[in-house]
Amino acid sequence: MNVMVIGSGGREYSIGLALKKDSNVNKLFFAPGNGATTHLGENIDIKNYDELADFAKEQGIDLTIVGPENALVDGVVDIFKDKGLVIFGASKAAARLEGSKIFMKNFLSRYHIPTAKFIETTNSQKAFDFIETLNLPIVVKADGLCAGKGVIIAQSKEEAKEAVTDMLSGKSFGEAGLGVVVEEFLDGYELSLFVICDGNDYKILPAAQDHKRLLDNDIGPNTGGMGAYAPTPLIDDILYKKVEERVIKPTLEGMKKENSPFEGVLFIGLMIVKNEPIVLEYNVRFGDPECEILMPLLKTPASELFYKAATRNLNKLTIEFYNKYAIAVVMASENYPYSNSKPAEIIVDKTVHELQLEGTHISYAGVSLIDEKLYATGGRVLLCVGLGDSIKEARDKAYMLCGQVHFAGKQFRKDIAYQALKQ
Repeated sequence: MNVMVIGSGGREYSIGLALKKDSNVNKLFFAPGNGATTHLGENIDIKNYDELADFAKEQGIDLTIVGPENALVDGVVDIFKDKGLVIFGASKAAARLEGSKIFMKNFLSRYHIPTAKFIETTNSQKAFDFIETLNLPIVVKADGLCAGKGVIIAQSKEEAKEAVTDMLSGKSFGEAGLGVVVEEFLDGYELSLFVICDGNDYKILPAAQDHKRLLDNDIGPNTGGMGAYAPTPLIDDILYKKVEERVIKPTLEGMKKENSPFEGVLFIGLMIVKNEPIVLEYNVRFGDPECEILMPLLKTPASELFYKAATRNLNKLTIEFYNKYAIAVVMASENYPYSNSKPAEIIVDKTVHELQLEGTHISYAGVSLIDEKLYATGGRVLLCVGLGDSIKEARDKAYMLCGQVHFAGKQFRKDIAYQALKQ
């Protein structure tokens, strides 16, 4: 099987790594990939989706997997399907669940799926009036895609109103902020749940927990994610069942009623409040960094999972996972998430014995290949991943690997999985 992965980050690298180990996969392509994906397959620099679909046809690509949300929202899946190609991902219509927070919140309301009390509006005065009815803190979200940074948790009503004003004026997030959602703040703990869907059937993956804040103890600004672990002990069979009955099933039935049957990855961002699941958001692709821990836990061949989902044959798949835990620690550049940093050469030393690093690997993200050397050129540069029989063992391995990776200005959190380890 020839496979192409669309995207360039750590998520796409980790999918590629799983496919590289898959005996079903013959040739592997990345569009566009990054400086490290060249070690896994061939990078393709074609930005136009029509041209990329033509390339897929010419090369006999049997399966395309879409990583990032932008491509899905732009309709890459529809383009490929129109040309008779097999592609894993959400249609443009279904991708509205992530592409528009206003659509998403109204969808939740229509199908009685539990979510925070909210208002969606383009009118600042309506937003201000609603803000006055809420307790602190207050959540303000830009409607469109903002690379995981379009959410403000305001600690005062004045800050919330300022966030609304900046978004609606286009100052904060351009066109993505010209509609806003203001909602009540929920006090609980967050979980990430991923569901592989084929329009009819679905498979639930192990629940993960992401760490959004830049600094230890969950302080500092929100980021695209500074680390994650799975499976999490913060969910049990009873809670899984609640999510399945109250969220997954009505979501998939609702999307059918909207004439947008959901295919691809449904990422459900949950807040658990007094052991009750409440939906914070949907994404229509794997989370990053959650994908980097779910892929190494997958025992079923990745090509089989994605192909059967893309061809509406999930009912013929028995999905299996290794009885392990995985932790990923994001290493970011010096100025992340505030501004760009200077390129810095990445050096991975070998001072630790190979046996000690068994069960670890690096998933590369914001890297470029310059004169045959890898350089950190993005915000989130790479992820150190550890697998173990316990969360602590996986955590210790991931941080041991962190000690072997060096580039100027590197920063990373030292407390990934701290909530689970307190249990």
